[in-house]
Amino acid sequence: MKYGARCKAVVAAALLGLLLLSGCAPKGGQTIEIRLGEVARTVFYAPQYVALSQGMFAQEGLDVQLATIPGGDKAMTALLSNQADIALIGAETSIYVYQQGAEDPIINFAQLTQKDGTFLFARQTQDSFDWEKLKQQSFLGQRKGGMPQMSLEFTLRKHGIDPHKDLKLIQNIDFANVASAFGSGTGDYVQLFEPQASIFEKEDRGRVVASIGVESGELPYTVYMAKQSYLNTNSEAAQKFTNAIYRAQQWIAAHSPEQIAEAITPYFKDTELAVLMSSIKRYKEQGTYAMNPMIEEKEWNNLQDVMASAGELKSPVALDKLVNPSFAKQAISSNSIGNTETDVKKSTTEATDTAVDAGGSP
Repeated sequence: MKYGARCKAVVAAALLGLLLLSGCAPKGGQTIEIRLGEVARTVFYAPQYVALSQGMFAQEGLDVQLATIPGGDKAMTALLSNQADIALIGAETSIYVYQQGAEDPIINFAQLTQKDGTFLFARQTQDSFDWEKLKQQSFLGQRKGGMPQMSLEFTLRKHGIDPHKDLKLIQNIDFANVASAFGSGTGDYVQLFEPQASIFEKEDRGRVVASIGVESGELPYTVYMAKQSYLNTNSEAAQKFTNAIYRAQQWIAAHSPEQIAEAITPYFKDTELAVLMSSIKRYKEQGTYAMNPMIEEKEWNNLQDVMASAGELKSPVALDKLVNPSFAKQAISSNSIGNTETDVKKSTTEATDTAVDAGGSP
């Protein structure tokens, strides 16, 4: 055997050994490929990137192929047309499909975030913010019927503002281009996800004046969902996927913003570490990341209140029609340390940041 070939063999053997020691090898059987569509590339989805970078999907024997499909409507189209197996979208999209009488309904099976992930961003810095300041101002809004826009309208009405009468609402810009449009000078106010909000603050384009997530309360804002037929025939894959997501949620709760930022850096290569850290800190402080994959009835009902306020809910839909809790329950039961499947969801602010191991893209 030539020296070069011998070296390659040694390196391959060493890498295999490291893989086995790290627990990243599949737990027996063939690797299962899952095509995952996310509605945006945002720090809002940090637990998902942790599951990827820390090998949690790989430990379950999953090969997750991630694609960013901007906009909930487009991501849902990919799911319905079998271009994606699982999609990370707002739970409201599953209700829209159900309202249209789908024979193969979209089922929510694991929650990732439990609050709106957008922040109200003002172009002009203000000594103090009052919601009344929004009246007669131009507001760069989101797509009608999408969760960001509905959460915004729900919040505005709570503060006595009619979004369609009191604002100069701009809604003709595609979801993927909202931030760049604001950056180019369109609108006095806008909703921004992180890390875009932190980036714009760093560039002195304005500042965050309120959190829509805090204002609109807990709801299944972004959820993993799939066709009923997919879950029926791929229940093992769905369970493994949920197991990995739950472990990532626990990892997020137990680590500092700096450690989390380092872990997800591969998915935000053009974003400074300091910006990632400040973004994650905001989300952790307000309890944005769900502590487990369970979708609770009170959250489901709050979602429908938000939809009804926006005029987008034809009639209430019972939780058990579109939510399958079995995968989340099994994940919690099998993967928790000192927890049971009856654990209630707690705010991430209750978790203690401990230094364990840090690791490594709307």
